[in-house]
Amino acid sequence: MRKDIWGTEAEEMETDDSELGFWSTFHNVGGGGAEGERLRLQGSGERANGNERNEGFGVDFNQKSENFLQWIIGSRHSASGGSGSQGVNVDVNLNLGLGGESSCSSSSTIATGRENCDRDIQNKRPKIHSFSLDWGTNFENEIHDLAPVHEEVGDEDLPDSSITGGNARNHDDTLKIADSEVRMDLTDDLLHMVFTFLDHIDLCRAARVCRQWRDASSHEDFWRYLNFENRFISVQQFDDMCRRYPNATAVNIYGAPAIHPLVMKAISSLRNLEVLTLGKGQLGETFFQALTDCHMLKSLTINDATLGNGIQEIPIYHDRLHDLQIVKCRVLRISIRCPQLETLSLKRSSMPHAVLNCPLLRELDIASCHKLSDAAIRSAATSCPLLESLDMSNCSCVSDETLREIAMTCGNLHILDASYCPNISLETVRLPMLTVLKLHSCEGITSASMAAIASSYMLEVLELDNCSLLTSVSLDLPRLKNIRLVHCRKFVDLNLRSSVLSSITVSNCASLQRISITSNALKKLVLQKQESLTTLALQCQSLQEVDLTECESLTNSVCEVFSTGGGCPLLRSLVLDSCESLTAVSFCSTSLVSLSLAGCRAITSLELRCPYLEHVSLDGCDHLERASFSPVGLRSLNLGICPKLNLLHVEAPLMVSLELKGCGVLSEAFIDCPLLTSLDASFCSQLKDDCLSATTSSCPLIESLVLMSCPSVGPDGLLSLRCLPHLTYLDLSYTFLVNLQPVFDSCLYLKVLKLQACKYLSDTSLEPLYKGGALPALCELDLSYGTLCQSAIEELLAGCMHLTHVSLNGCVNMHDLDWGFHVDRLSEISTFCGSLDSTSLENGLLSKDQPSRLLQNLNCVGCPNIKKVVIPPTARCFHLSSLNLSLSSNLKEVDISCCNLFFLNLSNCYSLEILKLDCPRLTSLFLQSCNIDEEAVETAIMQCNMLETLDVRFCPKISPLSMSSLRVACPSLKRIFSSLAPP
Repeated sequence: MRKDIWGTEAEEMETDDSELGFWSTFHNVGGGGAEGERLRLQGSGERANGNERNEGFGVDFNQKSENFLQWIIGSRHSASGGSGSQGVNVDVNLNLGLGGESSCSSSSTIATGRENCDRDIQNKRPKIHSFSLDWGTNFENEIHDLAPVHEEVGDEDLPDSSITGGNARNHDDTLKIADSEVRMDLTDDLLHMVFTFLDHIDLCRAARVCRQWRDASSHEDFWRYLNFENRFISVQQFDDMCRRYPNATAVNIYGAPAIHPLVMKAISSLRNLEVLTLGKGQLGETFFQALTDCHMLKSLTINDATLGNGIQEIPIYHDRLHDLQIVKCRVLRISIRCPQLETLSLKRSSMPHAVLNCPLLRELDIASCHKLSDAAIRSAATSCPLLESLDMSNCSCVSDETLREIAMTCGNLHILDASYCPNISLETVRLPMLTVLKLHSCEGITSASMAAIASSYMLEVLELDNCSLLTSVSLDLPRLKNIRLVHCRKFVDLNLRSSVLSSITVSNCASLQRISITSNALKKLVLQKQESLTTLALQCQSLQEVDLTECESLTNSVCEVFSTGGGCPLLRSLVLDSCESLTAVSFCSTSLVSLSLAGCRAITSLELRCPYLEHVSLDGCDHLERASFSPVGLRSLNLGICPKLNLLHVEAPLMVSLELKGCGVLSEAFIDCPLLTSLDASFCSQLKDDCLSATTSSCPLIESLVLMSCPSVGPDGLLSLRCLPHLTYLDLSYTFLVNLQPVFDSCLYLKVLKLQACKYLSDTSLEPLYKGGALPALCELDLSYGTLCQSAIEELLAGCMHLTHVSLNGCVNMHDLDWGFHVDRLSEISTFCGSLDSTSLENGLLSKDQPSRLLQNLNCVGCPNIKKVVIPPTARCFHLSSLNLSLSSNLKEVDISCCNLFFLNLSNCYSLEILKLDCPRLTSLFLQSCNIDEEAVETAIMQCNMLETLDVRFCPKISPLSMSSLRVACPSLKRIFSSLAPP
């Protein structure tokens, strides 16, 4: 018994491995072409790569392909041997070695032995096994790439029949232990539940893991549907598959070769067949005669097929058929008698005659049946009194008379699609029970047709796209929910009344001028690019979003529609972008949250009284002259894009940021924003002191104030800054200020002061900073492009030790930046200090008791007269991390000793000759376009142990061949930029 069991297992493992060769012969339709040849070559190459792994099986892949084919379609061998189908002599387990009852009695002995073994060892319940050929055609390629969770037992590992006695038992015990080690600790029921979430391809992959997974994945529950769509399968294979799985309920052979013999096999073999799908071929008359023997059939789909010989009537008679789909089929005449049929589709089929005897039919689809005459359509539809849905789109012969008879006969008709029927007008048709009506591209539909449509009081969906003669629609339908009007060229007037109307699609109606809508359910309305729309009337109590982008003819009267009392009490979002006819916009709404007027170039006046307005867009409103935001809920507002604005009123309790940058003609501004923290009034050249004083009084929380290029601001305006106790940032660049004393007196907590290009400041205007201790919290000072003299700059840098950022860009009066102490300077200090000698004084300057500079960033870009920069240790610049001296064309000598300097930029310093660096933490050095030589650079970077980036591009005295010497001088270098090619 034990030998029989293990012999069976050996056969199973051999059969399992034979899967690798089967799929090379199982391709999509057309697999014999170039694509099929490519797949076969690819599969052969991958099998060749796997020869080493499969050598132990002792069978070449071609033989295994035949073995697996025999295994999958069911061998008629018994356990003792026999003659197999197609002349293949192979002894296989017809139950796939799965331990359950076989569907073929010839393998009962082997299956029973395996079943008992599994029950004794694992206590598993028996399974009913089946299989499917619905695998991807590339599965043979994928299967070689799967990494098994364990080494499978090969044929050479299984005991031979000559093994007897203790050796056999020991070998048997070893195999039992190995088999128990690779099994996962999952019960069959749990595995079965998990596998219900897998598709057929994944199930086939799971079957390769181990025997238990193979058993679980091939359970009959997973293979009720035999899908051979677009597969190349022979009649013999299909016949054997049907015999193996007689309980299959669904079959799909669409696109398979020889569909007629295949479907005849299915009908004769599968008594439980409920769903049948086929197509792409020719079906003989015998198939339709045999349908009556398929008693359980409920759904039949035939797609793209020729029925019969093309000149005979095809009868389809079945007592239990519920769904019949005959799509894109070629037949002369068809007769259908199915008393239980509920759904029928003859879509795109070329038949001039159709006889229906289906008293329970509810859905009929004859769309694009161009050969059906008007009388044939009338006869077919009126023979189905219970019809609820009818699709006759693209049936050009349909007339109003046919529709009248259908309306009289089919009293339950709810859905009608008569699109692309040019001969219907509906003027004499009444369809009171309709809920869905589609009339796309119906040339006969005009305004006179609306009376017939209005009689359909149950109507919920109406589609009138491309009705080119339609000029107006006026409907009062209590149940209308959805209406479409797209590309109606002559459409002028739309009037809709429906309390449940929730969707309106109106697009590309170039002549539309008037719209009137009444609805309690409409929440969103989009009417983009209606160029002729001039009048809009809305009574929509639930409307929240409206988009009228590019409605160029809308006038100022539209503002009344969206204001309080205009019919949209819940409106939250309004888009009026590019409505170029709007000139004076005024909204008063307690619900509006978002407003967009982008691109409305003609607007000159704007008045918003919307206390909950949070977002407003005025991009492109470059002609706006007067604006009032009182009150609004805005948190930020940018009016810098309105260069003609001259009058502004802002009352915003929640606003924190206001930008008026570029409002060059703004002369009057009333700003009442108690929470405002940032105000940018750059280039407001007409802004005067009284306006600034009123703003600072009403906005006491301002922290950042930019008055750059505001020449009208004087001392009185600056004195009003004392009302801003939180002011920390002040920009007075490009002004005509002469005296900064109002700033020193008013801004006690100022941290950043920008005075760029203030050319009227005297050399003594900053003395309160370094002599009087003004602005003690000041950290950043920008004096770029000023006219301060050299001594004033030196005294400022020497006296203001607390500054962290200083900018002196473009200062033409700055000649040297020398923080060294010469002998004459030391003697002066020595005389002042008494009898101290110079040596003791130097030691005192370097002592820990002396305060160090807090300077971190120093910018001296483009100072044309600076020639020398010396920063020795005695300067105590322990915090200096960034120094930018670029574009200083006359700079010749740089001598810097800073322990924390990280960044040094000397680019475009054309006269640079001497460079001395004692900066151990320097990481970036830029010497672009400098005239310095290689030796000076090498000497300078030797003490820079952390230097990573060196830029020597466009340095004429530095050759690319010297890059290696630079790396030797500074081993920490990671990036050297050089642009010159070697000679």
